[in-house]
Amino acid sequence: MEGGEWAFILILGTHSNTNFMNQSSGHNSGFSRQEDPSPYRPTEEEKTLAILCHALGIFFWIFPSLIIYLWKKDESPYIAEHAREALNFQITITLIGMIMFVTIIGILFLWVLGPLAVVLCILAALKASENRIYRYPLTWRLVK
Repeated sequence: MEGGEWAFILILGTHSNTNFMNQSSGHNSGFSRQEDPSPYRPTEEEKTLAILCHALGIFFWIFPSLIIYLWKKDESPYIAEHAREALNFQITITLIGMIMFVTIIGILFLWVLGPLAVVLCILAALKASENRIYRYPLTWRLVK
């Protein structure tokens, strides 16, 4: 591989293949973030809601992942993890956008934030369709 391909893999690909462990409580939730499909098989409803957490964030900002998280967090750890991750990403993108908006150099590069968010949301939705957890890069984990 050439240098540019490695940089792309390092930026976008390294966050989806770590073992899943709920770090806030220290217990394993029954599914993994490994490259191989996890031993936990979500139902079709869980899989659909996990995909929607990420994909609807492109159009409706923070609201779909927040609603799905509040609705299903106690019923499905799989959906809760996807919704939490999407929620944290949307909060992070919002905060970064606000910081960029108040700086002169940030205003010049603010146009990059939207397309980057769309690409990362699509990647997360694709991972969700493969029954994998996607960790957005450079995201503050505010919702635990």
